[in-house]
Amino acid sequence: MAIAFKEWALVCEALGKGEQSVILRKGGIAEGRSGFGFEHGEFYLFPTWFHGQIDKIRKEDVALPAQAPDNVMISYVATVEWSGRLEDKKAVHSLKELHVLDASVIEERFVYDTKSASLGGNGIHVAFVRVYRLEPPSLLPMEEGFGGCRSWVELPETDFGTMVSVLSDEEHERRRELFARLLGVTL
Repeated sequence: MAIAFKEWALVCEALGKGEQSVILRKGGIAEGRSGFGFEHGEFYLFPTWFHGQIDKIRKEDVALPAQAPDNVMISYVATVEWSGRLEDKKAVHSLKELHVLDASVIEERFVYDTKSASLGGNGIHVAFVRVYRLEPPSLLPMEEGFGGCRSWVELPETDFGTMVSVLSDEEHERRRELFARLLGVTL
């Protein structure tokens, strides 16, 4: 089985167009006792739809990509180069150049329930990723197991095509250095 990460369709497109290099996540309701974590070093991006996401990104004139309710288009793969949980809200906001989310989304995700606060305070999971476009993309039939409020789903084995980086090596390295400098981490 192949692993896919469920993310807003607009964020998947931003990652796939090279407009975003980080994933900011609080986790899904069904993550279990251990909570969310970027537990896979490579994963397919599984687009999810809800109309409210249009108002939650910093781009103008955006429309949701077409959705076929009986199918899901898998177009991108992400590889994680760094991941961790950040508890410094200012550090998270400093990553603005590397994502398309509105500041209000960062605020919502940073403080999301009282249970997490009792387990060590507020924070958000961050992954710096390199994204690849699948050529051709894969159209899979929607399965019941893909639903629910969880971050990770298993996809059936299929030929997912060739992976082509959405950023040049030079641009990816520039963003990698920016990310490392902003957070004071080594990649």
